[in-house]
Amino acid sequence: MTELTGEYTCKLDAKGRMVVPALLKKQIPSIEQEGLIVNRGFEKNLVIYPRSEWSKMMRQLSRLNKFKAENRNFIRKFMSGATELTLDSANRVLLPKSLMEYAEISGELMLACQFDRIEVWSKSVYLETLGEMSEDDFATLGEKVMGGLDIGDLENE
Repeated sequence: MTELTGEYTCKLDAKGRMVVPALLKKQIPSIEQEGLIVNRGFEKNLVIYPRSEWSKMMRQLSRLNKFKAENRNFIRKFMSGATELTLDSANRVLLPKSLMEYAEISGELMLACQFDRIEVWSKSVYLETLGEMSEDDFATLGEKVMGGLDIGDLENE
């Protein structure tokens, strides 16, 4: 599994291109060669997948029963706007305008690495989303989500 880490602030240039931060680019040399796919996220954000992770997602989606309307609707919505990204020689990537409008991205944006993918947010929306959870709420959520995990199980993976 790809293990991307970090949180990065970026700016779009006048042509709507995003410069991939140097520290993030160091994490993705092989990923860059295999390709990157950007798609809408489930919140007001975009998600960039390495091609290998996107292929895993496609295999999961292909297993859904296409005779169920909600599955077809989900696949249709999930796939709409998915676009292959190409880094130019200046480490810039052009995000599709329709996806940037969906995520309300203009000017400053945040890249938030999430294990095998990179979330792309409008900086203001990202900070607002993070600010909605107090430290106490975060501690409670951490206990609820992670409290039942046996770390010993993770060491055997």
